[in-house]
Amino acid sequence: MDKIYELAGNKIKVGLEPQLIRVYSNAQLWAYLEGRAATRLERSELLVNTIKADYKQHFGKTLIISNASLIVEILVHVYCDYLGLSFNRIVQIKWIQVLVKKLLERAEVVDCGEKGIDSNRWVWDLLAGSKSLLIRILPKNLNAKNIKQH
Repeated sequence: MDKIYELAGNKIKVGLEPQLIRVYSNAQLWAYLEGRAATRLERSELLVNTIKADYKQHFGKTLIISNASLIVEILVHVYCDYLGLSFNRIVQIKWIQVLVKKLLERAEVVDCGEKGIDSNRWVWDLLAGSKSLLIRILPKNLNAKNIKQH
């Protein structure tokens, strides 16, 4: 079931399924995550808490993924999406652009599943301790309006 959460004037699209959420990396999410590191941390926590509360209300149970793990997974996908789109604007070699575009298509929907569903949950759990660092290195201005048009 797809949901739209209006947070800080942005409409964040998220899909809810048993043991899984899907966060759509689009211009609305990018705009929501723009700003200083403290703002990104606060907004990331609000997004994850909102999703998890709605998940619990809908399914009657808690999504068994830590907040830090979810935040890291979402931010890494957004950052990879940002880097890929920026790269394709700079590098004008067609075959490389095609390859990067295929990788970007995978990053547009962030599938976050519990351990039994998400085969790489362990990666995000491992990186969860680096949440603060990842929030600081994400560009302050994601240029969502200039790069991402969907």
